[in-house]
Amino acid sequence: MRRWAIPSLLLLLICLFSIIADQGRNLHANAESDVESSVDPPKVEEKLGAVPNGLSTDSDVAKREAESISKRTLRGNAEKFAFQAEVSRLMDILINSLYSNKDIFLRELISNASDALDKIRFLSLTDKEVLGEGDSTKLDIQIKLDKEKKIVSIRDRGIGMTKEDLIKNLGTIAKSGTSAFVEKMQSSGDLNLIGQFGVGFYSVYLVADYVEVISKHNDDKQYVWESKADGAFSVSEDTWNEPLGRGTEIRLHLRDEAGEYAEESKLKELVKRYSEFINFPIYLWANKEVDVEVPTDDDESSDEEETSTSKEEEESEKTEDEDTEEKPKTKKVKETTYEWELLNDVKAIWLRNPKEVTDEEYTKFYESLAKDFSGEKPLGWSHFTAEGDVEFKAILFVPPKAPHDLYESYYNSNKSNLKLYVRRVFISDEFDELLPKYLNFLKGLVDSDTLPLNVSREMLQQHSSLKTIKKKLIRKALDVIRKIADEDPDESSDKDKTDVEDSGVDEKKGQYTKFWNEFGKSIKLGIIEDATNRNRLAKLLRFESTKSDGKLTSLDQYISRMKPEQKDIFYITGSNKEHLEKSPFLERLKKKGYEVIFFTDPVDEYLMQYLMDYEDKKFQNVSKEGLKIKGSKDKELKESFKELTKWWKGALASENVDDVKISNRLDNTPCVVVTSKYGWSANMERIMQSQTLTDASKQAYMRGKRVLEINPRHPIVKELRERVVKDPEDEGIKHTAQLMYQTALMESGFMLNDPKDFASRIYSSVKSALNISPDVAVEEEDDAEEAETETETRKSADVQKGEDEAAKEDEETEPSAVKDEL
Repeated sequence: MRRWAIPSLLLLLICLFSIIADQGRNLHANAESDVESSVDPPKVEEKLGAVPNGLSTDSDVAKREAESISKRTLRGNAEKFAFQAEVSRLMDILINSLYSNKDIFLRELISNASDALDKIRFLSLTDKEVLGEGDSTKLDIQIKLDKEKKIVSIRDRGIGMTKEDLIKNLGTIAKSGTSAFVEKMQSSGDLNLIGQFGVGFYSVYLVADYVEVISKHNDDKQYVWESKADGAFSVSEDTWNEPLGRGTEIRLHLRDEAGEYAEESKLKELVKRYSEFINFPIYLWANKEVDVEVPTDDDESSDEEETSTSKEEEESEKTEDEDTEEKPKTKKVKETTYEWELLNDVKAIWLRNPKEVTDEEYTKFYESLAKDFSGEKPLGWSHFTAEGDVEFKAILFVPPKAPHDLYESYYNSNKSNLKLYVRRVFISDEFDELLPKYLNFLKGLVDSDTLPLNVSREMLQQHSSLKTIKKKLIRKALDVIRKIADEDPDESSDKDKTDVEDSGVDEKKGQYTKFWNEFGKSIKLGIIEDATNRNRLAKLLRFESTKSDGKLTSLDQYISRMKPEQKDIFYITGSNKEHLEKSPFLERLKKKGYEVIFFTDPVDEYLMQYLMDYEDKKFQNVSKEGLKIKGSKDKELKESFKELTKWWKGALASENVDDVKISNRLDNTPCVVVTSKYGWSANMERIMQSQTLTDASKQAYMRGKRVLEINPRHPIVKELRERVVKDPEDEGIKHTAQLMYQTALMESGFMLNDPKDFASRIYSSVKSALNISPDVAVEEEDDAEEAETETETRKSADVQKGEDEAAKEDEETEPSAVKDEL
């Protein structure tokens, strides 16, 4: 029996295994038949809303999706793979180092979706059948969110991915589906597409701890890729989700700390910021409250009538109700509905030909780009395409008004109003390499197709292409500013002005004056900082002068009015125009008909240290040494006043006066103080002394040497010369010489070192004018009167004290008297 028992047992086991295997094959066959029968996708119901072709799901699909989502784990029957890169190092680089801003995950996914749509659109140019039929032909991007389950899904109808694509493109970092596609199609067209499905895709793990990628390619079945970024991922055939037809859907199961990304407002903000100009429409499944009329209950209406109306009103309402019994009563209630909302309705007009874009379109685009809805048009704009080593398109706008804090943090702020795009995907607005700081008031964007990118879109390589872009942008920016001036009738000469007026262009009038009042300081800062474009910026300078009649004038206009013998451009610096117009430095120049420029901005002092000449004309500060006026006879006068100037210099030895000279710039003023050619002017000294952290000891070497210039034709100077000849040791003459120097210092704009000494000399002069002896002292107060005053003060104090004591006694006795009466 034992011999037969063991073979029988083996035979029984073999039969059992064969039965199980047959059942497995039957199940597999049934599954295949089910897949074949599901080739035709289930019927899709149309939803009401902004997009009539919005997809919905039947109950079975919704149930399967709910089960899949609730698991939040890799499916057991999926094919498992390991990431080719070291996951710990990968996540550390991508999440902790490169992507400091979590918001960019949506930018990356939308960019990838746009690339996928670009690919299928390109293929459809040669084969229209690749687009399919129905909803598959609509190339758009759809975003849905589930607040309760904290799931965000992004879907596109792009080219999709096969099983092999999912493994290659999402399983490794080095592989890029886009670059592979470009290499493949290079022979038939130029497809410079960014948005690699690789590094950019992995930014999803900044906000999600579990990700599903459902994709359907025309050449393969629908597959799902899933991973928790724990070193492994799985790929399996998708038989439970809704058939996509074609394209990709990415589901992000958000982390607990990333709940803000399940809010509609947050997603709208991110799309507006990063993906506003994507070529394809981006829709969000958004809720909306609408008023809906619903029938009211009779009990509620009768109760309301009893409490809100009187008897008479009830009778009248009853008669009205009898007439309108057939009409049911309704009320309006708020009801929440969902519909597809378009998020990127602003078109990328910089991709169009500038000749085809109207002024209204430019203005509308500026308002959207700059978020400026004041209603004022930009002062000017430049729309251009650059070709060559670096190709890019750009639009630059000159705003109508300057921000209130434009210059408050000029050197500390990295914020720029110029946005950088790469193939319509926003990269950053914090690139100092694109525009210099003095042009940071310009608003606009740059969209490059050839700009090289690092692993992250946030970090651009330090590449020579950025320098090329910057150079071209500066040139175009200065051109558009110059164009504003050229089109302004107020900036034209008299002959040109009549031509402009005849053309009827009134809206351009005064535009450059408006620009200068808002951004003139930026042009001056540009002259200081940008040596390469200094001459071009100097043409944009505007200022008032002695011959401008209160209007702004340019250096070119100044040169056109110069006298034939004039070799230098005359200017003067100060705190305000009214003060400068009365300056003694201008007396002789104005008398001879020379024009002098007024510089009243504090930055002008720094400006003129860098702007040394213009059109071969040197700049000359009329308050400094070196002023040359043709026709003055200084040589003859020097000899006749040589003794006086030598004596005066000795009298001012304590004042650190470098020299005393005959002046060629004075007419009605007896004397003035000028500084050396390369030292600080009086205005510059005042500016530096007003600095909060200034160090007076370190400024001494920058102060210019002071020179007293005297007017040889003035009667005071002539009289002084005669008295010095008679008695050079006369203290009165020395006193007068000191007083005249201090007065000249103040009139020339300098600060007095000893105001008390100056005041004493003025009072001495007043005494002399009133024939009061300088030895007369101030009367002292009488001691007797002072004693009487003290006595009266004591008496009044004693009286006051007595009154206070009497009042106190009355207060104490009053309660006792009342008590006695009671």
